[in-house]
Amino acid sequence: MSTDAIVLLREDHNEIRRLFKRFEKAAEDATDTKGEIVEGIIELLTVHTYLENEVMYPEVRRLLPDLEDDVLESYEEHHVADLLVLELASMEPDAERFAKVTVLIENVTHHMAEEEDDWFPKVRSGLGRKQLQELGARMTELRKTAPTRPTQPAAVKKAIDAVIA
Repeated sequence: MSTDAIVLLREDHNEIRRLFKRFEKAAEDATDTKGEIVEGIIELLTVHTYLENEVMYPEVRRLLPDLEDDVLESYEEHHVADLLVLELASMEPDAERFAKVTVLIENVTHHMAEEEDDWFPKVRSGLGRKQLQELGARMTELRKTAPTRPTQPAAVKKAIDAVIA
């Protein structure tokens, strides 16, 4: 198993996309199924954004200062996703506003495409293989204790504080 940070983040992206597709294919009246799928999405996104916010973004910001604007944009995109996830976590699948999942899917899909098409190549060319493996190893270790449910205000506050710091 690779510990390359970008490989690990792409694997997360692929798993998130699989759940998005499952949600989109779920029958309109299958609220239990949709609810279970959304619980999986919430967990994956909570862990994934935590790892990026705690390890990847701060280190890239420190090591590759030319990418600071990209990192700041990513923090903001995470903030939007965190707010949507937080609201969905307390919502029943048959709630009218559960349509918020579609907004989450659109936002996160855009964010993942931006990272994969633009940001990851810049990071890979700016950091050596050893640095990416070290970041990946830290992310793998941190994953063991990463939160799996959104919390308010700590997770959102920390992302905002990191942006304005």
